[in-house]
Amino acid sequence: MHAPSLRFFYICTMKELLVRTISGAVLVALIIACIFISPWTCWALALFIVGVGTFEMSRLMHIQSRWQLVFGELIALGAFAVASLGMLSDKPLMSLVLLFPMLPFLLALFSTTDDFKSIAAFDFGSVILLSFPCFFMVWLRDLYSPKMLMLVFVLLWANDTFAYLTGRLLGKHKLFPRISPGKTIEGSIGGLVFTLAGILIFSRCVDWLPLKAAIGMGAIAVVFGTLGDLCESMLKRQAGVKDSGRLIPGHGGILDRFDSVLFTMPFICIYLLMFL
Repeated sequence: MHAPSLRFFYICTMKELLVRTISGAVLVALIIACIFISPWTCWALALFIVGVGTFEMSRLMHIQSRWQLVFGELIALGAFAVASLGMLSDKPLMSLVLLFPMLPFLLALFSTTDDFKSIAAFDFGSVILLSFPCFFMVWLRDLYSPKMLMLVFVLLWANDTFAYLTGRLLGKHKLFPRISPGKTIEGSIGGLVFTLAGILIFSRCVDWLPLKAAIGMGAIAVVFGTLGDLCESMLKRQAGVKDSGRLIPGHGGILDRFDSVLFTMPFICIYLLMFL
């Protein structure tokens, strides 16, 4: 490669890194602010993730009809809203969520495309992968504390960072080459070791995080955070796209940035309910 080409490549790489760093810092600041300011800002963040994530899901599922997109958004946002209101109300409103799995069948029945598989995959996928996990995110903050919810994000960020660094330094064996050629077994082990070590040290320094919770949350964040990232990579590979969206410069879309959070949140909530 000639000198001008090398210089151009270096400038483009540095520019991309700068954009990625700035947008990542802004995103982290917004997440922290939404979690700690009030329950309503956390709820608004979750609602935003559901709405935008459902739009991105329609792209991955190749939904072309505007009517199907609007109906899918209503199903996803409605499921999240009903579950959230059920959490705040004395009445069993959350039981209404059980009605939402019926709606994709009705949509397909009156649709002119006769493509039930794509409609069902879009609607069920948005509810299961977006609405319910975002409800668990709001519920975790309400039941425990903003610090506990923030800890989940920190664990997932730590796992991603140390898995990436360890993989770059020591990675030789591919973890899941069919779906994500960049992930390595060595990187995953590094993410696990550093994440668990970090949360165990952290639990000794604070009085609100029991040791059992620390171990369970750390292990769940590593395992299911990685699985969530792989599942989203699978959807993108099958859709033939690099990113789920372009909302966050240098990072892609909402699904790209919150895939591990969405996949992990229900399992952490269930673990805390069962064992604490």
